[in-house]
Amino acid sequence: MHTGSPPVIETTRLAKNFGRTTALAGLDLSVRTGEVHGFLGPNGAGKSTTLRILLGLIRPTSGTARVFNLDPWMNPARAHRDVAYVPGDVSLWPNLSGGEVIDLLTGLRGGADERLRRELVDEFDFDPRRTARTYSKGNRQKAALIAAFARPARLYLLDEPSAGLDPVMDSVFRRQVQRVRRDGATVLLSSHILSEVEQLCDRVTIIRSGTAVESGTLAELRHLTRTRFRFTAATDPAVLAALPGVHDLHSDGTETEFNADAADLGPVLEGLAAAGVTDITAAPPSLEELFMRHYTESDHGVPNGEVR
Repeated sequence: MHTGSPPVIETTRLAKNFGRTTALAGLDLSVRTGEVHGFLGPNGAGKSTTLRILLGLIRPTSGTARVFNLDPWMNPARAHRDVAYVPGDVSLWPNLSGGEVIDLLTGLRGGADERLRRELVDEFDFDPRRTARTYSKGNRQKAALIAAFARPARLYLLDEPSAGLDPVMDSVFRRQVQRVRRDGATVLLSSHILSEVEQLCDRVTIIRSGTAVESGTLAELRHLTRTRFRFTAATDPAVLAALPGVHDLHSDGTETEFNADAADLGPVLEGLAAAGVTDITAAPPSLEELFMRHYTESDHGVPNGEVR
């Protein structure tokens, strides 16, 4: 990751309204050169609207968006010369074969690397001879992924790209993301599959109601929340409840669990030692916990509306 380079993607106070519906409400997003950046939020948060602006398909109501330091609305051809895109809901030309679809899509960017194309068709277990109208959702997704990965790009915009893939094909997709990252490409991965983001991404931006509520590395974000402890002890574990930073302590008579604030881990560990702990596990907060912290606050879940 080239931290000294200018951002590949940068939006500042980006806003988009569709009539009375607010899709984006001042989004700040920065994606650095050579990173895989997770873009997290449920349907309705504004992820797909952001990607459509970055692709130059729609114009923002206000604010700015830059791709390779170019305005994608004013300079679409230059901004997207080295961009590969995979939508979350893939529609294909029904009368074309899968192979013809891949050739058409890669042809828009100068044509496929034939060796890479053959390898991807094989890895994704894809039959390019069948007509697109016979494909399942998963096979339509494979066609779009093969087309995106079959020609090198500097930037990959992936909008819920593994939707419809089974676990085996999902692992193939993850390997391809890791491959293009090793080759120096930048990836913006829009997703609500938290395990995928946790495994692949260098940095994460969580979007809620059209604005970024958290952005940083997983290590930075985990510092904002709590570590989960599970232990058995020789003495009454209730003595730990009075320690600063201990939350949600409960015991089933055998094991005790609680959460602890990152800032208070020192006294918590001392308290555990004093309690005569005989067995302990500690787990850092998962991305799911970080994510749900923002979606169980004031609106208790997914924002209303169909805008994605």
